[in-house]
Amino acid sequence: MSGNTIGTLFSVTTFGESHGAALGCVIDGCPAGVPIDKAIIARELARRRPGGDAPGDAPASTTRREADEPEILSGVFEGKTLGTPIAVIIRNQDHHSVDYDALRDVYRPGHADWTWEAKFGIRDHRGGGRSSGRETVGRVAAGAVAKSFLSQYGVVIQAWSSSIAGVTAPAPGDPSFSLAQAENNALRMPVSSAALEAILAKIERLRLEGDSVGGGVTCVVRGVPPGLGEPVFDKLDARLAQAMLSVGAAKGVEFGAGFASADSQGSLLNDAPVPYQSDPAELSALLPAALPDGVPPVSFKTNNAGGVLGGISDGMPLEFRVAFKPVPSISKKQTTVDRAGSVRELIVNGRHDVCIVPRAVPVVEAMTALVLADMFLLQWRNRQRN
Repeated sequence: MSGNTIGTLFSVTTFGESHGAALGCVIDGCPAGVPIDKAIIARELARRRPGGDAPGDAPASTTRREADEPEILSGVFEGKTLGTPIAVIIRNQDHHSVDYDALRDVYRPGHADWTWEAKFGIRDHRGGGRSSGRETVGRVAAGAVAKSFLSQYGVVIQAWSSSIAGVTAPAPGDPSFSLAQAENNALRMPVSSAALEAILAKIERLRLEGDSVGGGVTCVVRGVPPGLGEPVFDKLDARLAQAMLSVGAAKGVEFGAGFASADSQGSLLNDAPVPYQSDPAELSALLPAALPDGVPPVSFKTNNAGGVLGGISDGMPLEFRVAFKPVPSISKKQTTVDRAGSVRELIVNGRHDVCIVPRAVPVVEAMTALVLADMFLLQWRNRQRN
C-alpha cells in the first residue's frame, strides 16, 4: 500500500489502524533546533479528541475515549529537534472491536469497505481500519512539529468551524466574529450563544434519529511570505487542496472567493496591487531573500485569490474552506449488499460522531502546517541553488 507519505523535504509518513495497537508518524527533514516536546504534541492531540479541550462535550462527538498520549521515540533531545527522523506513536486503549463483528462481511453505505476490498482483496473491518478518522492522530502529531517550525518565522495557522447543519458562521471582519469564542465552545464555531444552542439542539435531534450532518472548516494563515509554491503542478493551492482532500470526510476545497468566482467579473474579482505600506524589512524577514533584487514589495487591495496567484503565495493571508460530508456511520436502517452479493438491511452500531467538523479543525491546521513547512524548505533550497 503506497500513498502514506506527504512532503518532499519535510516528509511525513503516518501508520496504524483504528483498532490496532497504535497509530503514529515518522517525520523526516525537520531542521535541527526546533523547540518541541511531548506537551506541544499532546496539546494538539487534545484538540482532536472527542469534545476536544473545549468546555463540555458536544453531542456531535463519538463516545470513544482515548487518552491520546503521544510517545516521542526519536529525533528530539532536551526539548529540541535533532535533525534526525522524529517518530511519534499514540496507543489505542479504548477500542471496542466487538462492535464491528457484524460488519465483517457487509459493505457499509458511504464507507470505503467495498472499494478497499476491490483494490486489496482484504480489509480491516474494525472501525474502518486505516480509513477511519482516527488515522488523523498521526497527522495532527506531525502537524504540531510543523507548526513549531513555522512559528519561528511568524506563521500563524487558525481554523474554525464555519458551517454546521446548514448554519453559516459570521466571517472575519463581522463584528460578531470571535475566534477566541470559537475555540472555547464545543463546536469550535464563532457564533452567538443562541445560535450555538440552536445548532447543538439540531445535532442532538439528529443523533436521536440516528442520523448525521456535515459542514465546513475555514482556515486562515497569516505571515506567509510571497514566493511559496511552483507555477504548474506544484502550485501552493494545489498542494494544499491535495492535503485537505486526503482527509477522509473532505469532499471539496475553495480558496478566497472560491466557487463564487464563477459568477463574478474580472473587474470585481481582480486583486489590485498597491504599494507595500509596512517596512519592507518586515517582508524580507519572513523568509531569507524573500524578494529577488529589483522586485518591489507590494500588497493588495483585496484578497479574492485567497493569498495565492498563479500557484505562488502573494504575501496576503492564505484563506480557504474545506467541505466535510456527513459521517456515514449512522444508526438509521439502510440497505446494502454483503460479500455474497445479497441485499441486506443494516443498522451501524458502535460509537460514532454525529458531526466530524469540530474535530476536523485541528486536522485542517495540521495538514496546512505540513504543506507550508515543506514549501518553506523547498523555497530555501531553490534560493540557494540560484
